[in-house]
Amino acid sequence: MLVTTLLFYVFSAILLLSALLVITARNPVYASLYLVLAFFNAAALFLLLGAEFLGLILILVYVGAVMVLFLFVVMMLDINLARLQEGFLHYLPLGLAVAILGVLELAAVFWTAPLGHVPAPAALPANADNTRALGGLLYTQYLYPFEIAAVILLIAIIAAIALTLRRRPQSKTQDIGRQLAVKVSERLRLVDLRRPRP
Repeated sequence: MLVTTLLFYVFSAILLLSALLVITARNPVYASLYLVLAFFNAAALFLLLGAEFLGLILILVYVGAVMVLFLFVVMMLDINLARLQEGFLHYLPLGLAVAILGVLELAAVFWTAPLGHVPAPAALPANADNTRALGGLLYTQYLYPFEIAAVILLIAIIAAIALTLRRRPQSKTQDIGRQLAVKVSERLRLVDLRRPRP
């Protein structure tokens, strides 16, 4: 029990530190890499809690796929860091207000339910299958929120593609109006192969 508690605090401390570095990193690529570290530590916490499926899915899906997509989009967007840092002081009071509000909410939660009085989770039976239980809850009780999250992710993907397809002088874009207004006589030239060409 002592080793599990020690590992919980170690992974939690690294998770909090990496989450802090995600929002304070000046380079977006470094912020994405700190987010990968945060995902790994969150997966380790899931493994400690006995939710092996969630921990492995967090590593395989988020670290393996989503973070690669994040890095790809961050590198493709060619973000102007100087322009992003100009508005930092402008939004600092609002950010501090939100941070103070979050700390007060956490303090209220800890004040009403101290850590010593939180009941331990019930022991799972030997034949428990948390993957089946998670799938049953996800596709029955939480089906609509799951579908809404899928639609939101689809909108985010479309927005990321739209942001990367900005008009640049060297990029080739389609003009749908010109494509629809084309005539066959302008695009098609019939060649009689039986006659020798001049």
